[in-house]
Amino acid sequence: MSTLSKPNHIGRKISRIRELRDMKQEALAQALGTNQQAISAMENSETLDEEKLIQVAKALGVSVEGIKNFSEEAVLNIIGNTINNHDNASMNSNVQYQPTFNPLDKVIELYERLVQVEKDKTEYLEKLLKGK
Repeated sequence: MSTLSKPNHIGRKISRIRELRDMKQEALAQALGTNQQAISAMENSETLDEEKLIQVAKALGVSVEGIKNFSEEAVLNIIGNTINNHDNASMNSNVQYQPTFNPLDKVIELYERLVQVEKDKTEYLEKLLKGK
């Protein structure tokens, strides 16, 4: 069953978020200080107490609201929009990037700064040697 048919099944939502984050049950169990069997039982339960949900959210790197409001449909929409935006961006790839500055000027500027730093360092070392 998907989360679309049972939108309030917290365990399934946790399972899907964990899978989307490419995390195994063992890794989540380790982050929570428990074992894989406990994670499996948690993912099969329809509800979860708030304190445990906060711990799971932290381990998964999402908010509690993110878990509660998670839906497959929203994820698919985001992925679809990202793919469509990428496709549109690739259609405009014929447009070449034109910087508003001369890159060679920037290289020269960085080189001059590097030379100045080396001069300052040499000056400082000579001063230290004369002090001894």
